[in-house]
Amino acid sequence: MSTGTAGRPPTALVIEDDDTIGRHLERGLRGNGYTTTWCRTGSSALTAAHHNPPDLVLLDLGLPDLDGIDLARRLREDLPDLLIVILTARTDEIDVIAGLDAGADDYLVKPFSMTVLLARLRAHLRRRPPAEAEQGTEPIRLGDLTVDTAARRALVADLEVPLRAKEFELLAELARHQGSAVSRETLMARVWDENWFGPTKTLDVTMASLRRRLHTAEATAPHTLRLPQITTLRGHGYRLDPAPSR
Repeated sequence: MSTGTAGRPPTALVIEDDDTIGRHLERGLRGNGYTTTWCRTGSSALTAAHHNPPDLVLLDLGLPDLDGIDLARRLREDLPDLLIVILTARTDEIDVIAGLDAGADDYLVKPFSMTVLLARLRAHLRRRPPAEAEQGTEPIRLGDLTVDTAARRALVADLEVPLRAKEFELLAELARHQGSAVSRETLMARVWDENWFGPTKTLDVTMASLRRRLHTAEATAPHTLRLPQITTLRGHGYRLDPAPSR
């Protein structure tokens, strides 16, 4: 199975107020080698995460005391490297987008099987490279956009664009192949995992969020910028087109 920090078994924090689902998750994770803590409220989960930061969180959005979206945002702010997977009975895309925008890495719609959940967790945990993996890599400059993979920063005219982990990785993958078509399958394999198990809607939602953040940075700049454009190639994938000349 995948491992957590320093090769130890991954630690999981389950935040779920439903007793049946909570027990099922706790039992299933522990049976597959995860060290698991189960909290029924958002406030107790924040305390648990503060005292013993986990590798991953399974977060139900419908909690009795705190809004799940707000809780995801607070966990992301406190623990930037935390893997957050939202578990929700809500099927509206706006709820999914809100969760991902708040800092979640992925989502599963209830009901789901433990097999699917475990496969998705393995895929995410495999995609967490050592911090030093890209040290020494030169930043990629595309007009007024700079993608610094070593520092994991995206800059627009020297101002940093706040990107979530998957948004940055998508941008970096497109930037490495600027001007070339990159298929959906390639993006899923390189940004999520080559053995990704599940729908690719996560890619579409994350890409839409990345575009919004770049557009906001461009719109709020004090002068006209030269930024590359992300082009959708229907039936195939995406392409990062070079920034226009002045």
